[in-house]
Amino acid sequence: MSPAVFLLSAVLVSPLLWAQAPAKTFVAADFQVPEIYVSRQGTFKLKPLVPKYAKLDYDAYMGSIEHLQKTFSFSTRWPNAGISLADAIRDTEGEEAGFHARRKFTYAVLNPVESRELGCVYISPSTKEGYDATVRMWVTENQAIIGFDKRLYEEVKLWLRARWPFERVAFIGSEITREEFMKLPDKAR
Repeated sequence: MSPAVFLLSAVLVSPLLWAQAPAKTFVAADFQVPEIYVSRQGTFKLKPLVPKYAKLDYDAYMGSIEHLQKTFSFSTRWPNAGISLADAIRDTEGEEAGFHARRKFTYAVLNPVESRELGCVYISPSTKEGYDATVRMWVTENQAIIGFDKRLYEEVKLWLRARWPFERVAFIGSEITREEFMKLPDKAR
């Protein structure tokens, strides 16, 4: 085979090979990802954020726009008054897809009877050296006022240590500030 034919065949075949290669997952294929966590006191539970919870999620963050812009997103882009329920449904569809693909895990923090969302927990791969995972959390303004964010952090920390395969987790906003985390060296790709 001439070098030109080889190069042409490599160019034509390579995209097909890439398309067939499995996407990199965040956790091992044999790790059973938890579908539910019930708090030690039974006062809240974590369940994957899926379209079934879109309305609860929407109500939670739309009722705490200013609080979340100051404490979680540090931006007026999310949440904002222009977000529709249809937007929220699409967002939860994306979160569900990421969960099933094992690329990231987003959990709704629900009251025991699942009639109200209290916040969210995001478990993602770390892009920074020294950590294999990151956790970001938010709670509604009324839950922050009563200190629920601190209880949620303690519970999630224990749950991850007991149930998840991570060695070093960056709890952004609880153990390390967003600014400190961003200054860390990036992982080699």
